[in-house]
Amino acid sequence: MAEIIENLGNDVFHVDTRMGGYEGITSGYLIRGSRPCLVETGTARSADLVVRALAELGVEANDLATIVVTHIHLDHAGGVGDIAAAFPNAQVVVHERGARHLADPAKLMASAHRVFGPDMDRLFGDLLPVPQERLVTLGEVGSIDLGDGRRLDAFHNPGHASHHVGLLDSETGDLYTGDAAGVYVPETADVRPATPPPDFDLNLTLSSLQRMKDTGANRLLFSHFGPVTDVADTLERSEAELRYWVEVVESVYAVEPNLDHAIALVREKDRERHPVFYEDEARVLKFDELSGVGANVHGIVRWLDNRGTD
Repeated sequence: MAEIIENLGNDVFHVDTRMGGYEGITSGYLIRGSRPCLVETGTARSADLVVRALAELGVEANDLATIVVTHIHLDHAGGVGDIAAAFPNAQVVVHERGARHLADPAKLMASAHRVFGPDMDRLFGDLLPVPQERLVTLGEVGSIDLGDGRRLDAFHNPGHASHHVGLLDSETGDLYTGDAAGVYVPETADVRPATPPPDFDLNLTLSSLQRMKDTGANRLLFSHFGPVTDVADTLERSEAELRYWVEVVESVYAVEPNLDHAIALVREKDRERHPVFYEDEARVLKFDELSGVGANVHGIVRWLDNRGTD
């Protein structure tokens, strides 16, 4: 188990939750402290691995105080029902717009099965319901007690998803980004967009990036993937890449409003722009399964089509 756990200092541990069996694409974080807190559960398929990792870190069934998910997408929260069952004393914290889907995941699961088809079971597995009485909801802001005066300050951070929150550790200055700052690729230091349908909104995403800049964070803890200490430059590059993708999609889609054509052209331009990322086809495959060009272009096109109608 040691190979999936990284000690980040100050009682913070990075756990590689290995969506679909892939290394290096999905992160969970344990803040051990006097009130242990897990940020992000990974998928349902990852739940057993996460439980074993927490046990290795000394967190047994009755010890975990809190489970927090930045949003309810299955690579972040798919294992929440399983983890909640394994840690019966833990409260489950989620934004108020996502809470009903954790209590009753039937609609979310039906939609996910339609989208992912035969890949659904391999990548994610099914989200199990969380008992309503164990859910704690966040609004525009909130606070999560980590014990001994330490806390996570939560703030609504939409754009990637309407039910997305950011989390800032009061002691370390760690900012848990979820998907609001995109996807970080450790091997190449690229920051790639995360703009899936149906919720992506450019303006909300840009305001969320500014909100993250305003926190004065000391470190970014990406859900995809891992810790980053160069905070200002990484957030600037995230914004620049996001703007570039939207501009490219808008330009190619305006000439020929065909989604498949737009995806092909954007992938070609992305390959030219990030040749090092594309040198490793295995890396491209795993990040495509996580946050692929097709899903990102689809989300941007949907936002372009809906501008002025929402």
